[in-house]
Amino acid sequence: MKKTAAILLALFCTVLASAQDKNQDFDQLDSLLVNYCDAIAMDSSEEKASECDFMIGSVKDSLASRHIALWLYDHYVDSKLMGDEAVAIHLYDNYFANGKIKMRGEFDKMAAEIFATFNRRTLLGEYAPVVALYNASGKNEIVPLPGHTSVMWFYDTHCQKCMTESRLLPQVLESADFDLDFVAVYSGSDRKSWYYFRDSFKVDNPHVHIIHLWDPEIDSDYQRLYGVMSTPRLYIVEPMGTVIGRRLEVDNLLEMFPVAGAIQTVYNREYASE
Repeated sequence: MKKTAAILLALFCTVLASAQDKNQDFDQLDSLLVNYCDAIAMDSSEEKASECDFMIGSVKDSLASRHIALWLYDHYVDSKLMGDEAVAIHLYDNYFANGKIKMRGEFDKMAAEIFATFNRRTLLGEYAPVVALYNASGKNEIVPLPGHTSVMWFYDTHCQKCMTESRLLPQVLESADFDLDFVAVYSGSDRKSWYYFRDSFKVDNPHVHIIHLWDPEIDSDYQRLYGVMSTPRLYIVEPMGTVIGRRLEVDNLLEMFPVAGAIQTVYNREYASE
C-alpha cells in the first residue's frame, strides 16, 4: 500500500514540469505528503528513511524532487515522535551534506549540520556515549555504567522547565521497581546553586541510585555527545549501553519503565550471573 501511494505521488510530480503555477501544485503535493507521512508514522525509522528515498528518487522533475526532500526534512526534524530525528539525519547525510540536493540557504544547511552533529550519537539503538564527569568531591565518574539501566538527565538550575521536572521526577522515580541509576548532570557552573539543588533532590526508592555530576569546563564534550543544546534533556540507556529512550518528557519515563525493567531483568539473568 505504501509503495502504491508513493507511485501515485511520483505520477503527480511528473505533471509539475508542465504546470504554469508550480506553487499551487506544491500545495497539493504538500497535502499528499502529509497524508503519506501520517500513514507511515508508526513504521521504524529505517522504513521511513527507505520510503523517503523512494519518494525522492521516483520524481524526475528536479524542482519537485528538491521540494519533496526539503519538505520531508522539515517534517522529520520537527517531529515529536521519538526516533524520527534519525530520518532527518538520514536525509541530511544522503542529500544535503553532499550537495546532491541544495538546501534553501547556507544558514539552513549550517542548522542542519548542527542538528546532525548534536543528535547522531544518541539515536535510538546507538551506543550511548560514555563520558567522564565530576562528582561533588571533584573526582571523575564514568557514566553510564555497563550493566546498569541509566536515566541521563541534563538540567540547569536557571531553567524553569528543568526545575518543574525536578519536582515531578522524585515521584516518578519512586515507581521504579528495578535497579536504576539516575544520573543528574548539571549543565551550569554555579557551584553553590548546584549544592542547593543536590541537597533538595531526594528520592527514597532503594532501587534508584542518584548520581549528581557536572563538568563546568565541558572537558568531556558531553554537550555535543548528548545533544545538550538546551535543557532539559532526558535519555534512557539499557544495561548493554544502547539508547532506548531519547528526547523524553518526565511522563514518558512511566511508559518506559516496564520496558527498561524487563531489559534489566533479562540482562541480570543472562550476564550478571556469569
